[in-house]
Amino acid sequence: MTMQNESLFHNSLLILYLSAPPTFFSLTFLQAPYGKHHRPGWGPNLPPPLAWFLMESPTLWFTLFLFPHGQHSSDPKAITLITPFLFHYLNRTLLYPLRLLAAPSTKTASGFPLSIALMAFAFNLLNTYVQASWVSHYKDYNGGEVFWWRFCFGLVVFLCGFGINVWADRVLLRLKSEGKGYVVPKGGLFEVVSCPNYFGEILEWLGWAVMTWSWAGLGFFVYTFANLGPRARANHRWYLEKFGEDYPKKRKAVIPYLY
Repeated sequence: MTMQNESLFHNSLLILYLSAPPTFFSLTFLQAPYGKHHRPGWGPNLPPPLAWFLMESPTLWFTLFLFPHGQHSSDPKAITLITPFLFHYLNRTLLYPLRLLAAPSTKTASGFPLSIALMAFAFNLLNTYVQASWVSHYKDYNGGEVFWWRFCFGLVVFLCGFGINVWADRVLLRLKSEGKGYVVPKGGLFEVVSCPNYFGEILEWLGWAVMTWSWAGLGFFVYTFANLGPRARANHRWYLEKFGEDYPKKRKAVIPYLY
């Protein structure tokens, strides 16, 4: 049984692309008020672990709802292809909030605005629909070995990004758990960029775009950079303003040696 509407899919894909430029330009001048950029005026706050769980959750339950209704739902290639997507969001939806709970910090902890969580929830509904529908229903799996070459190359990129993302998150959470407030992160990719966690996530979805070899995957990669690139720049400026001469001037914001 299928529950696919081709017009809905193409319109959703178009919205994904059209939302990237305004996201990039708006976040260049106005940062989402969570984490080190938290500020009042955005309505009630949620505990960060709960906010992350709720806003990321559609990536799991909506994928698991949509996928069985696609025409390729029983194809081993489709099942293999959707697995990295679920793997990432298992970490982001369940494991990351649990790590937040285990690493509290009274000096840097702040609430997460419900309004921002709801916007992220809506985006994840849209993006999950696009990605899961493409993989389970619209993708052509008749490419033979070409599919596996693309998948394997993209998977290597994806896993490299995933490893960087998880490692950087753990470093930041460990620093917060020490209760000293914000400090200059050091070691590894922190020596060349201010936000290796964002670099890792951008790399993940670049790998996903290669694995899926699709406008859907490319759209997710483009939007990810539109969202995380400006925030990384803002974080970089925040570090420079807070730590002044003590912050390494050679570091870039998110792309090593470039951006």
